[in-house]
Amino acid sequence: MDTNVAIDILNAEPQASKFIQTYATVCLPVPVVGELRFGALKSARKEENLEKVERLIALCEVLGASEQTAARYAEIRYQLRQIGRPIPENDLWIAAICVEQQVPLATNDAHFTSIAELTIVRV
Repeated sequence: MDTNVAIDILNAEPQASKFIQTYATVCLPVPVVGELRFGALKSARKEENLEKVERLIALCEVLGASEQTAARYAEIRYQLRQIGRPIPENDLWIAAICVEQQVPLATNDAHFTSIAELTIVRV
């Protein structure tokens, strides 16, 4: 799941909450974990939000990056450059992890649709 969906779950958005309940396993790419923790650290309610983030992480499988992920990252970044559709750096890593590990990405960000080999689930 992408950061925007995870944030919706943390904020108890009904559609996102319903979405997460339909899956036996929910995965978080490691860049999403970093973005969630950063968001909590910079918030006004740091301790409360860090606690919420840690509870969500505990419910998920965290997907890391490998040398193969780095190869996917390079390929995806190159392909997007060729078509003139760059995306944010962390999103490149999120996409590469999902492509390399063959898991769909739950996101509301439209820019991921430019990555042909990435399966996207809309929430």
